[in-house]
Amino acid sequence: MNGRREEHVVLLDDGGKPAGSMPKTLVHHTKTPLHLGFSCYLFDGRGRLLVTRRAMSKRTWPGVWTNSCCGHPAPDESAGDAVRRRVREELALGIDTPTCLLPRFRYSATAPDGTMENELCPVFCARADGPVQADAAEVMDWRWVPWSDFVAAAALRWPISPWAADQVPQLAAAPGFSRWTEGG
Repeated sequence: MNGRREEHVVLLDDGGKPAGSMPKTLVHHTKTPLHLGFSCYLFDGRGRLLVTRRAMSKRTWPGVWTNSCCGHPAPDESAGDAVRRRVREELALGIDTPTCLLPRFRYSATAPDGTMENELCPVFCARADGPVQADAAEVMDWRWVPWSDFVAAAALRWPISPWAADQVPQLAAAPGFSRWTEGG
């Protein structure tokens, strides 16, 4: 576990309210319970998006390209604090205050191996500061790309994670989103 304490995931009832917690190692399987996650899209000062390729050791969607960072808030941790923590752990980046653009994004998807994701997954954007130093246990590759390139990949669906493919058109339509892709 890379010297980290065992992570716990917040379980949710059908209405999206906390209903307990479970060790992350036990949550993802063929009947994954609804739980709380987050997605973060990091942009640099030029308006480029940081995309990452998930490490082959990841339980869900190994080797798949996706948004900048995903994770799970710990019990009693705010989603914004969880975003900052995971960006620091996975990418060694500082970020400005994360802005939640899709607070009620929810999805479920089943990987080819039968592992299911089932999350209420608020979607954040933030500006990143500093060089990327990816944790190889989390990220096997990364790139800064124009938003339009990621939109094109999302339209094809297969080159990126199912959650990112669903998030992209919703993000693009979110009020104020264009400020992230304009840079500055």
